[in-house]
Amino acid sequence: MKDFEKEAIKTALYWNEEGFNKRNRKIFIDYMHFPNVRLWENQFFIFETQEEIINSFDDQTESLLNEGWDHTVTLNIKPIQSDETKVHLLLHQSRRNKNNEEYDNFHTLWIVTKINNKWGIQFRSSFLDGATHINEQGY
Repeated sequence: MKDFEKEAIKTALYWNEEGFNKRNRKIFIDYMHFPNVRLWENQFFIFETQEEIINSFDDQTESLLNEGWDHTVTLNIKPIQSDETKVHLLLHQSRRNKNNEEYDNFHTLWIVTKINNKWGIQFRSSFLDGATHINEQGY
């Protein structure tokens, strides 16, 4: 595996563990690039700024907790296409409740880009059925 692929994977795992799972707004935003794109049910949601995503952060947290979510585990992650400034990652993830029981298992494609010498998640497309991961604003 190439060094830049390892850096992109490290960014994705850190974002998931420290930003998403711990609901840390700063890390959640700092490890993304903008515009940021989310593809779900064949609809593109484009967030031009950090504020557009942060504005729905609390709603997303509440929805996740209402569905019984406690954390998301990355079961597998691998680069499937890459160069020194862009890495396409295929992730296999599992949503878990507070007893660490899986209630949703899905695959997702993330594109991690290097802009101004910093890696960040810029695109995510998931096959996540019926679970909370998007609202009217696309997040």
